Amino acid sequence: MSEEIVNKPSDFIRDIVTAHVVEKKYPGIVTRFPPEPNGYLHIGHAKSICLNFGIALENGGRCNLRMDDTNPAKEDVEYVDSITTDVKWLIGGWADHVLGLKPDGTPYFASDYFQAIYDFAETLIKKGKAYVCDLSADDMEKFRGVPERPGTESPFRNRSVDENLDLFRRMKAGDFPDGTRTLRVRIDMTSPNMWLRDPIIYRIRHTAHHQSGNAWCIYPMYDFAHCLSDYLEGITHSICTLEFEVHRPLYDWILEALELPRYLPHQYEFARLNVTHTVMSKRKLLELVEKKLVNGWDDPRMPTVSGMRRRGYPASSLREFSRRIGVGKVENMIDLSLLEFCVREDLNKTALRVMAVLKPLKVVIDNYPDGHTDELDAVNNPEDLSAGTRKVPFSRVIYIEQDDFREEPPKEFFRLAPGREVRLRYAYLVTCTGLVKDPVTGAVTELHCTYDPATRGGNTPDGRKVKSTIHWVSAAHAVDVEVSLYDRLFTCEDPGRIEEGKDFKEFLNQGSLTVLSAVKAEPVLEHVKAGDVYQFERLGYFCVDPSSTSDKKKFNRTVTLRDDWAKIEKKGAGAQKPKRG
Repeated sequence: MSEEIVNKPSDFIRDIVTAHVVEKKYPGIVTRFPPEPNGYLHIGHAKSICLNFGIALENGGRCNLRMDDTNPAKEDVEYVDSITTDVKWLIGGWADHVLGLKPDGTPYFASDYFQAIYDFAETLIKKGKAYVCDLSADDMEKFRGVPERPGTESPFRNRSVDENLDLFRRMKAGDFPDGTRTLRVRIDMTSPNMWLRDPIIYRIRHTAHHQSGNAWCIYPMYDFAHCLSDYLEGITHSICTLEFEVHRPLYDWILEALELPRYLPHQYEFARLNVTHTVMSKRKLLELVEKKLVNGWDDPRMPTVSGMRRRGYPASSLREFSRRIGVGKVENMIDLSLLEFCVREDLNKTALRVMAVLKPLKVVIDNYPDGHTDELDAVNNPEDLSAGTRKVPFSRVIYIEQDDFREEPPKEFFRLAPGREVRLRYAYLVTCTGLVKDPVTGAVTELHCTYDPATRGGNTPDGRKVKSTIHWVSAAHAVDVEVSLYDRLFTCEDPGRIEEGKDFKEFLNQGSLTVLSAVKAEPVLEHVKAGDVYQFERLGYFCVDPSSTSDKKKFNRTVTLRDDWAKIEKKGAGAQKPKRG
């Protein structure tokens, strides 16, 4: 982590925190990452994680992981577990001294404070600043008004303190059905800020909670629980995305109305992350999962942290991506290719190289000794020579990529063709002397070549020029693996914002997943484990999928070696760009 501290970014929030440290405004810097456990974390959350934990790391502070679990109808232990796993994975080595957890090693929960939050609500009632309201949801919406026109006070706004306390306690005791009563704070029904027009802070919900069970049938609203959870945990800087900016006056009003001792937390907002060719809405991501349009929350095509981990993205590449995009106050759209660039840059330094053939074409080297095997030297990672070398077997029959041969090559095609010589990576120079075709389809099924024994290791002692080098795998030693090739999940740049009447699912990329079941790979892949990442030379980076077994090894393509999508778009043959609504 030392390198990431040295290269820490500079932004307006960090500048504020730095000023507070200099003036010793707080005894220590405490931030928090407070997701609602109603879905899996996505790349937008990754930016917030890196910001909150990064600030804590840079200032010798702590960042609490807290689940804002105030809506039991949509929350689940599955989400709690996935969030915890994702956060620990993403922050990596920071965890031991930055990650704030409870003494038992579990995250904090807003539900840990339900009793304290309830007591704060009673305090507001006793101060005459909160009241029980019997308006229905529809009537409350009508009374609320619109930004340009003042709202109307509830007919229940002036109940006495004693009546409000009695009704609120009966709400807690379960005396009333869902939706019949709420607790609201008395602020200002004429405020231009709609969030200050006597907002609800408690509602009745006879639903079991994943943490507290059936202990409660009333639950605090997010705005009420969030600021008080921050206060109870000693948070100094409550960092949110811009959509919560209009909530900040309510955040401050609640804390000030309670006249709480010691310093109060303060909320700061930054622009949320938007990435091309994906959606960030949990609701839309859940829809994709529930309608089985993807293979679960951790589908490698999903923008979820678990999906990206399964695809083979290193945590350090996500942190670098967050550093590069920065923190600002203006929303913008970040091209997915930047994230992929960060992944390539990271894996190029660490991934071991192997050769694999995705779409095999059989090649017989006629003048190579039958039954003989060469052990050729190959470099594991040219970017890290300490990774050493490996032995690659070579025999009379090999496989090459179908795309590396053309019977009638176009002008700019320099790979194998009848009568043409190419270099086999780490091996020899070979010349195509013949081919075999399927009698029905006419497709080329087998090539015949000769090799030059003097060119072992791909050398050309006579100095002759060869324009192309291709990869290969020995047929006698090949390991069969399955490979999943992934592309962008959506064909349009911004599927989250499309013209009225359109459904974002209409822009799903039907070619986002291609499964190849007959891939041939070097024998070094015989013994791999889930999460291992390799560069398949000339093809891209590939990660071993968790569903892989000893009998069936499965790889996910993490990222290609080049940004082919950007080239396609530049030519005007790629993404559709829907009209914005």
